[in-house]
Amino acid sequence: MNRPRSRRLPALLALPALLAAAAAGAQEADRFTLRLGAMSAGADSTLSGETTFMDERYRFSENVDFGSDEWVPRIDGVFRMGDRHRLVFDYFNYDKKRRETLDQDVSFDDITIPAGSFARAELDFQLASLLYDFAVVENDRFSMGLQIGAEWAKAEATLLAEAGDERWTDRASETGYAPVVGVRLTARPSERWLFNLQGQYLDAGWGDFGDYDGSISRANAVAEYRFTDNFGMFAGYEWYRLDVQRDVRGDYIEDGIIGWDQRFKGPVVGVTLAF
Repeated sequence: MNRPRSRRLPALLALPALLAAAAAGAQEADRFTLRLGAMSAGADSTLSGETTFMDERYRFSENVDFGSDEWVPRIDGVFRMGDRHRLVFDYFNYDKKRRETLDQDVSFDDITIPAGSFARAELDFQLASLLYDFAVVENDRFSMGLQIGAEWAKAEATLLAEAGDERWTDRASETGYAPVVGVRLTARPSERWLFNLQGQYLDAGWGDFGDYDGSISRANAVAEYRFTDNFGMFAGYEWYRLDVQRDVRGDYIEDGIIGWDQRFKGPVVGVTLAF
């Protein structure tokens, strides 16, 4: 008599596949990536103005040099909620001081500015964003996501000047937030390598930036290498642009515009932690 075929063999053959599928599912469910880095940011600032005074139109544009590049913090995080759903967080902070001191007296007409007089300018710019990322294309090697979320920005400028017994100080600050849209491209050519491109755009008219109008743009490219599943290093390049204008009015000014075009760019390096 033939014995009945054992039912254990198919189950044992299927067990490795089931375990692999369960492990992959668990990894996707709680996937969190944090990149901690620094950016060697070079600042390029342009102040401009345009107004009508006594029926005459006047324009000016002046570049402001903040000196050498500054290493500034750069943080971003990705929380993967599903195969196509992500939350993306980004933070950037540039804080730089520039001081100029006279090494000798400067005179014009009957006014003398003594040696040792100085002027110091400080710029503090912060940008943070939280976006929902939906992958319209998603497979093992390539992902393309469309992003929408909110961005918060703060710009603060301080000027301090001292000449002899005279001292002047001035400070301007603006904080605002607005919706932001973006796009992301991610490629995984191998198990260890990842390449990520990202661009975002914000229009000040979409949100609350007081009397200012303009835009904030950002783009970055990152190459990442994983030594283990949980640890890696990355390097790339980052670019920011803050382009804003504000209308001004006065007793003798019929209409006027003050503009500020601020750009940051430079390489970025750091470590990746994944859980």
